Amino acid sequence: MNVEILSIGTELLLGEIVDTNSAYIARQLRDIGVNIFYLTTVGDNLERITGAIRASLARADVVVTTGGLGPTVDDMTRQAVALATNRELEFRPELLDQIAERFRQLGTQMSENNRMQAYIPAGSIPVHNRLGTAPCFIVETEQGTVISLPGVPREMKDILETTIIPYLRERMGGMGIIKAQVLKTAGISESQIDARIADLMTWTNPTVGLAAHTGQTDIRITARADTEAEADRMIAEAEAIVRERVGEYIFGTGQQSLDEVFLGVLREKGWKLAVSYTGPDGEAFVQRLGQLDGAICDTCDDDLPGLLARLGEDPAKAEDAASLDFCQLSRAEAKRLVRDTQANVAIAIVTFDSGTGITALTELEERSRCYGFGGRDSDAPNWAGTWGMAMAWQLARQVVAS
Repeated sequence: MNVEILSIGTELLLGEIVDTNSAYIARQLRDIGVNIFYLTTVGDNLERITGAIRASLARADVVVTTGGLGPTVDDMTRQAVALATNRELEFRPELLDQIAERFRQLGTQMSENNRMQAYIPAGSIPVHNRLGTAPCFIVETEQGTVISLPGVPREMKDILETTIIPYLRERMGGMGIIKAQVLKTAGISESQIDARIADLMTWTNPTVGLAAHTGQTDIRITARADTEAEADRMIAEAEAIVRERVGEYIFGTGQQSLDEVFLGVLREKGWKLAVSYTGPDGEAFVQRLGQLDGAICDTCDDDLPGLLARLGEDPAKAEDAASLDFCQLSRAEAKRLVRDTQANVAIAIVTFDSGTGITALTELEERSRCYGFGGRDSDAPNWAGTWGMAMAWQLARQVVAS
């Protein structure tokens, strides 16, 4: 079964609110074996909503709409669904009774304009909204099915769980499911992962895909099967191959964060961490460092001349930052950190307009990376911090393993 999700509301297009409904619906439908090929957003315009529904019906078995079921003039989903499916709106007195009862429960007076919410496309299946005043509905046609849900997340989630998912399961004639496993990597770029598992990413079931984030990359394995056990088996077989090829860079699964995994290794060893961040806008990195128990932020500022002075270099060299080797500076700073703080592992980051140097160091090994973009990028502190932490995690883990 192919489903398209259609979010309705001009406020979504203007960025006034974030569309969390589509993501939630997609996750829930994925888990029952539904294909989601398109997510569409359209503003509060009757003609455009109608056209979007018709376009969705042309390429999907089921269209799920959210929003536009309220009592105001800009709530146009009912009319649009009726137009798109070539039918009239019809008044359902039982729906008006439900709306009136809901207002009575809330202890407020129902307005006259709420009466319009009792009009739904002719021949549609009404869906009770026990948490709100907007009745929902299902329209079944030869071309496809339209399911209209409220835009209020609390109401949408309740109706999806209690009514829509059972309805879709029955239509699918089985309990086919889709399961996913996310392997989280750090210390390796998306392109390097792609080079190692590109052949796996051509599979159709299970599928293997990548999602890059700031300084790390997720590998998602998704399997479709008739039973959960079968899906688990398919995922396990694919995961074994992925781990064989990039396992040294996989720090966790699901919602695990690099920070918590790295902290776990430090606690296991009883190690002390020292960090130096030299560059602009390091507040984000300092805040992140505060999550790591026992970490020492030896220097976190934008004082490049101060860094040069600490390393025995001429501070005047900072006037020509483009001529500096930031990677070499980060190496020297990491060695100073270990020497001055007696830390077991050190991370030194030096980032300015002309480049970035990152070094992780233990008493046994050093890892460094150099990049051509500098610290004025707003993501630089988190990006460089993740890379530094990833390299330190790998070094510390090797010592733990030994």
